[in-house]
Amino acid sequence: MAAATLEEIKRSLRWFADRTAAEISPLYSHLAGHAADDDEIAGLLTATDSTAADATLLLAAVQRVLQSEPFHELTNYYPSLGGTYGPDAGTWSLFRTFVLERAERVRELIATRVTQTNEVRRAALLYPAVALAAKQAGKPIGLLDVGTSGGLLLGMDTYAYRYQTQQAGQLAAGPARSTVGLHCALALAPDATLPTIPKRLSTAAKIGLDSRPVDLTDEEQYAWLEACIWPDQPERLRLFGAAAAAQRKSPPDLVTGDAVADLASVAARIPAEVPLVVLTANVLWLFTDERRREFLAALDALAQTRPLWWVSQEGYRAAMELVLPNRTDLLPGERKPTFGTLGLVRWTDAGRQAIALARTAWHGERMEWLAS
Repeated sequence: MAAATLEEIKRSLRWFADRTAAEISPLYSHLAGHAADDDEIAGLLTATDSTAADATLLLAAVQRVLQSEPFHELTNYYPSLGGTYGPDAGTWSLFRTFVLERAERVRELIATRVTQTNEVRRAALLYPAVALAAKQAGKPIGLLDVGTSGGLLLGMDTYAYRYQTQQAGQLAAGPARSTVGLHCALALAPDATLPTIPKRLSTAAKIGLDSRPVDLTDEEQYAWLEACIWPDQPERLRLFGAAAAAQRKSPPDLVTGDAVADLASVAARIPAEVPLVVLTANVLWLFTDERRREFLAALDALAQTRPLWWVSQEGYRAAMELVLPNRTDLLPGERKPTFGTLGLVRWTDAGRQAIALARTAWHGERMEWLAS
């Protein structure tokens, strides 16, 4: 895969600053907006290929370097590192100087790492869809998380959930005494009704597949995932720590492999009589269009061998457009620039049955349930 051009990188940084981070991360919106106008800083992303050359990778690499210098003045702007300052007139110049003085270290991280935000709050988005698949299956399910990173989403059956609704107050699900409690605002689109969210999800097996699975007992790998969390969102960092601590008590089976070539062999580790739910969460944006079609073809082939569902929380163009074309209502717009789509695909004798269940915020904090 070829490297992105500088102009492509700068457009991506501008999009991230103005559309993705603007409403949810003042610091990253500020930094990415300035980086979009700076050839030297933006140019660091040419160290990776075009699919990975994203603002989040640059910013994660910088935060990882900053983690090793906790007394640097720049940490004042990073709540994740104890800072209390908001972005101001001096933030960019301080950031730029810090990065350029450590450009080789930043470039090396960009060249050798990928953004692996193991966002545990996405479990709150996925849970209603997985529960619906389990209801359709009528028995305990197997979970196969593709692009699993550290595997935290595989713990979704052990987390406690609180869905805040206007229509029914707070809906609770999951084990009440879980050490990981996730909150999600649940709104309704016009003509939609609240989903049925069961108290319990029964799983028979779990496995994760990733080209670079993360061992959360390894200090360096753990630190990289921390660096991938946006620094002015400390709640995400707290939940990551809680979920990682819970996982250490019962580590999941994580397999190194390719999302397409190894999908069938990894799925075969779960008995064929167990209904299988494949998960993807903010993973397929890293794939080319051809690669996404290959992934769908691999799912089609897998469905010939066993009961299969696919639950995705991705941007519409990265996933559901493959099976639900021409849904312009699911594309980001000027007023809702950062939503993804929660989708469910079921394979039956009649072929694929696909439905878009909700519009979602990227990090699990809210979703809007759609009319069926």
